[in-house]
Amino acid sequence: MGASGGVTRSTLRQQITDALRDEVLAGRLRPRVEFTVKQIAEQYGVSATPVREALFDLSAQGLLESDQHRGFRVREFTVADYRSMVEARALVIDGVFRGIFDGTGSAPALIGAHRAALVSVRRRAEEAARAARSGDLDILIGYDLRFWRELGAVIGNTYINDFLQRLRMQAWAFAVPYLRGDADVCDWLWNGHQELVDAIAAVDGPAVRAVLDAYYAHGLNWADRLAAGDPPHPGHG
Repeated sequence: MGASGGVTRSTLRQQITDALRDEVLAGRLRPRVEFTVKQIAEQYGVSATPVREALFDLSAQGLLESDQHRGFRVREFTVADYRSMVEARALVIDGVFRGIFDGTGSAPALIGAHRAALVSVRRRAEEAARAARSGDLDILIGYDLRFWRELGAVIGNTYINDFLQRLRMQAWAFAVPYLRGDADVCDWLWNGHQELVDAIAAVDGPAVRAVLDAYYAHGLNWADRLAAGDPPHPGHG
């Protein structure tokens, strides 16, 4: 588990949730390793109540599993789970963008109303793409999640955005152990964030669809590679 530290911001519950989520997404808190509320409370030097609440929050997000007799553990996703995540994202986002760009005429007004927000999204896109090209997973994960969350706030509704963010966190939790052990990691990190923002800002529906199609194909191709055992399952090889 990661290093503990003083809990000073927001609520104890939220900060512990954020800290443990970071541990899961970075691959430092691994599946099959069981831990209890008491262990986490001692690690962070806090009482059991906010820890228990944080662990239940992460369980609700699909990142942890609980056993009333043994405690908690990180949920272990399969390649089939990951493929389903990619397919679900594709279906939902395709529907969102189809509604914006296909025939309704709403895209110019929507994008025009959010030009200032897109400037911030573009900054996230630049950082995410740079981290992907360099293979820096720790930087990439944070910027990738922020990029999609901020982009979703511009073009989607809150319920869809929350659902997609949950899927992205689960996908990263699955992917990171594989990626950390892959010598070709840079070849398997999608870096089309800037192209997507540019296409949206230009109100270019076909270009948006092309970037998203490449994004989903990238994820499914990686799933095919993992299903073939290249690289092998981390910890199972």
